[in-house]
Amino acid sequence: MSRGGHTTKLVVTAPTHAVYVTHHVQYATSQLSQKERKNQYMNASSSLSPAPRPLLTKSGTPARTLWRLTPGMPHINHGSYGAVPAAILDHQQRLRERMEQAPCQWFQELPPLLADARERTADLLGVDRAALAFVPNASAGATVVCDSLRLKPGDEILVSDMGYGAVVMGAERHALRSGATMRVVHIPIDADDDAIVAAFAAGMTEHTRLVIVDEITSATAMLFPVARIVATAHERGIRVLVDGAHAPGLIPGNPMELGAEYWTGNLHKFVCNPRATAVLAAAPSVADELYPLIDSWGRDLPYPQRFDEQGTGDYTAWLCAPVTLAYLEREFGWDRIRTYANSLADWAQQLIANAFAANDACGDGSTVRTADDYVVRLANPAPAMRLVRLPEGLVRNDQDAAVVRRQVIQQFGFEATFTSFDGVGYMRLSAYIYNTADDYRRFADEIVPVLVAWSRDRSLLERGADDRH
Repeated sequence: MSRGGHTTKLVVTAPTHAVYVTHHVQYATSQLSQKERKNQYMNASSSLSPAPRPLLTKSGTPARTLWRLTPGMPHINHGSYGAVPAAILDHQQRLRERMEQAPCQWFQELPPLLADARERTADLLGVDRAALAFVPNASAGATVVCDSLRLKPGDEILVSDMGYGAVVMGAERHALRSGATMRVVHIPIDADDDAIVAAFAAGMTEHTRLVIVDEITSATAMLFPVARIVATAHERGIRVLVDGAHAPGLIPGNPMELGAEYWTGNLHKFVCNPRATAVLAAAPSVADELYPLIDSWGRDLPYPQRFDEQGTGDYTAWLCAPVTLAYLEREFGWDRIRTYANSLADWAQQLIANAFAANDACGDGSTVRTADDYVVRLANPAPAMRLVRLPEGLVRNDQDAAVVRRQVIQQFGFEATFTSFDGVGYMRLSAYIYNTADDYRRFADEIVPVLVAWSRDRSLLERGADDRH
């Protein structure tokens, strides 16, 4: 508990009666020759389901041509920062030119433009207009909520160890500042919905003021049973903030139907809007308590209008939000987008797992893993996102993951991401409609052997990092 304004993190695990989905890993004890490994890879790949055909617009244009991504530099990490279609970049540039041609006129005309963009965005997301406000990103949305709580010594905020780092750090800062406590529940990677709900329930106490739960976890690409966690918290009179950073564009429907008091989600990820754009939605019972991070001339306006203008800034990204949502619906349809991205991620997971198995990615080469050992079978994987287990010794923590990510980009021109959880390294796949099967075939052929080599001899990885300085 808190002492003198300090925060103690209490790690709470699920109770013993919680149900877990356990994945038992077994290793073959024989060594395979290089030829045998190649044959194993070819045989496994031949058994793959057919790769999804590249997605076309409704008029027959390849999806890839609608983006200005660097040719020859595959971008297979859409979930981190997204990518903006060329037509939307052009639209934003036209707005910026209007702003620069007559700045005073622009800012005089801006308030109704922002209000219209906010209301149309709410309509397209299926959220009540009175509930939705613009914020720069989901982390900012979470900070707004924590600011509104007015925590006192003895109060508690509950998070999970799969929570997004920036949001968790923000919650911890608010707890430290007020002498409150942040409690952390542990979620095993193989937990099913019952276990996840049980873990959160075990962490709730009579002092818990807020539960922060991820709709989709960032590092582990899990889809949490949010509605059940919300119901469990509400039985105890506890408010819930849903961090839906990855959800817009991936999960259809009104997010407020999850039942939480607060929900925040990014529009620069799977909605592909210009950065920095996110939304914060609040229930009527708490909306009047929320204020933007920057006080400005709209301070005395009601929620959500007081969030429209937060000082002098470039608001063109926010103005683009309804345009981007409508553009992708018109060109592809959101159902087609979700179906393609999910099926491609599913296929790519198996392909890359096959490649790791074929390269015999055990550190000392004394044992051989199968592709099933690299496929991470989550109880509820997030749409369009999958995990592949990395060779032992390659990524042991977040620092290792950052080094590998940087080296893969700088040495080989591949935009991919690697994560760590509970001391195990993973490659997180997050596919989008401009991706094709060839992007992942190239990764399997060109990058997987390098990752295996780095896992066997870390000096190769560290030498590459040193060579950059």
